[in-house]
Amino acid sequence: MTSDQISPTAGVFLRQQPAISWAAILAGASVSIAMSLLLTLAAAGLGYTFGSSVLASRSALAAFTPVVGAVAIAVQVLSAALGGFLAGRLRTIWIGVHDDESHFRDTAHGLITWAVATLGGAVLAATVLGPYSDQLAAASSTASAALTAAQAERAANIAAQSSLFIAVGMLLSAFVAAVAARLGGLEHQAMHAKAPS
Repeated sequence: MTSDQISPTAGVFLRQQPAISWAAILAGASVSIAMSLLLTLAAAGLGYTFGSSVLASRSALAAFTPVVGAVAIAVQVLSAALGGFLAGRLRTIWIGVHDDESHFRDTAHGLITWAVATLGGAVLAATVLGPYSDQLAAASSTASAALTAAQAERAANIAAQSSLFIAVGMLLSAFVAAVAARLGGLEHQAMHAKAPS
């Protein structure tokens, strides 16, 4: 909701802007998902195979190494940084807002952008892989039946390591998105301050 306020310095009416800019958040989240897909495809082209431990195939988990985990974290962090920066840069102008409140709003924009991108990416992956879930489950159960106890334990360890790397990547990318949004917001404020009246 917007409301009219009288500016104490200029004596004119100003239109107060909302604290959250959903257009900027959705734009940042869209770019973040697209960048994540681009970087994932580029990494796959370089020979890295990775994905969510919930949606990954047995062959992807068997090929998991700490290097693959580091690449997955890098993809998450870079995508979140770009999405967060754009959300901060594209937000509305907040006139007469204290610096602490501006800092909070910018970081909140980055965190919400990260959350929307994460949920959007999960829905996209489930939508794409959903039709194949029966085939993936059948292949997984067939492979599980043929595993020895040592192989089953190794597969469980690899799945746990993969989940840990993804969780660390999610935490880092959430933090980076919030910081990047603040940097984008500061840049937005600086450019607005330089604009001719």
